[in-house]
Amino acid sequence: MKTAALNEVKDELSKYLRLAAKEDVIITRHGKPAGILIGFASEDDWFDYRLEHDPRFLARVERARQSTRSGRGIKFEDIKI
Repeated sequence: MKTAALNEVKDELSKYLRLAAKEDVIITRHGKPAGILIGFASEDDWFDYRLEHDPRFLARVERARQSTRSGRGIKFEDIKI
């Protein structure tokens, strides 16, 4: 994980976007962490990030997990292809 000062990131945003595609960049303000720059190497990475942070999707996953824990649902082994 790379760390960079806010003024440096502002001055060289393109450089830091390229770097963020490989590793997260912690942005500091007055020497203290203020944010994080997350890059995407591909559109698939962008889609995955959006999905992983979508509250509607996360709620649906949690409902499915609760359903499975309560005994409702179908085991993977029981699915006939």
